[in-house]
Amino acid sequence: MTLLLTNARIATMDGGYGLTHGSVLIEGDRIAAMGEVSVPGAEVVDCGGRLVTPGLVDCHSHAVYAGSRAGEFEARLTGASYEEIARAGGGILSTVRAVREASEDDLIAQSLPRIDAMIAGGATTIEIKSGYGLTVEAEMKMLRAARRVAALRPVRVVTTHLAAHAVPPDYKGRPEAYIAEVVLPSLRAAHAEGLTDAVDAFCEGIAFSPAELEPLFAEARALDLPVKLHAEQLSDLKGAVFAARHKALSCDHVEYIGPDGVAAMAAAGTVAVILPGAFYTLRETQAPPIEAFRKAGVPMAVATDLNPGTSPVASLPLAMNMACTLFRMTPEEALLGTTAHAARALGLTDRGSIAPGRLADLVVWDTDHPADLSYRIGWAKPHARIFGGRLA
Repeated sequence: MTLLLTNARIATMDGGYGLTHGSVLIEGDRIAAMGEVSVPGAEVVDCGGRLVTPGLVDCHSHAVYAGSRAGEFEARLTGASYEEIARAGGGILSTVRAVREASEDDLIAQSLPRIDAMIAGGATTIEIKSGYGLTVEAEMKMLRAARRVAALRPVRVVTTHLAAHAVPPDYKGRPEAYIAEVVLPSLRAAHAEGLTDAVDAFCEGIAFSPAELEPLFAEARALDLPVKLHAEQLSDLKGAVFAARHKALSCDHVEYIGPDGVAAMAAAGTVAVILPGAFYTLRETQAPPIEAFRKAGVPMAVATDLNPGTSPVASLPLAMNMACTLFRMTPEEALLGTTAHAARALGLTDRGSIAPGRLADLVVWDTDHPADLSYRIGWAKPHARIFGGRLA
């Protein structure tokens, strides 16, 4: 199939907006050419001067889960902290109970409305983490459900193994045993079944220390899987330094990162994934050091962190607005953060920008100005969506 987008204002996202006016030729599922192109017999879509961007990439989500944590939202509004809720058996462990009770089909049924909302906001690639099972069987169930999403909806799914998300009650005070007896076996099983593309962990006082995570990252290296890390969200445990030493694709949250962590990430080429939805929901006050990342040349991605407890956000344009408003990122940085830099945070080189040879996952927006995608609070919606070279 040959598709030709004409009369388009194209944001190539090659180091910046890269705005140009012209056409995009798509052959099969790839971009074939750009510029003033005319191909007899091609299906023509006149964009009417509208903005065309790469399909958005949500590089950090927990979109597959069961249950609701609206009660915790109420509790936080009356003064309970995230850590207090977690230590009382709520937080991640609340969702763990719901996931363990759900079947794989239940997980799919509860998660697809969230996936649909992400797609409606322009996402064409979504990373989905496990991490709410905390047993070998439940983690595998989550990853299988996440893989099935791509067969049920027009979206590409990257799956990440996150069994090192929390220490379950039966391993309380024994994080090393949990890593050895559950996390590593579940990772090996997921890898053997082809269910995981990367490995992640939560490095925090209420979760795991860098020393406790060392065996996990060593195993990931042995399996030739890239690593990522939830780092420095609530305190500076030097998780970013640890992750950078392992050449992590990304460090995510990073509100409390120190200068040593920024320098380590810059040297390793590790992406900082900015997650304003969690910052907003938890009413945090310490923002990530955006200017320090800029000065050090650390690429910044932006993601929803869609999850039931701390970031019930399914819209990447809304996350972009939050990144600009709360953290003073520029609209250009925010769009790079949901395209080129988000793809880099997942280790993907075939998407995130518009160029010959890249996947033909594109979004046509009802505007001619890319800043509109961050400016419009929660209502920037696609005019048209091209997925795998076809209108979707």
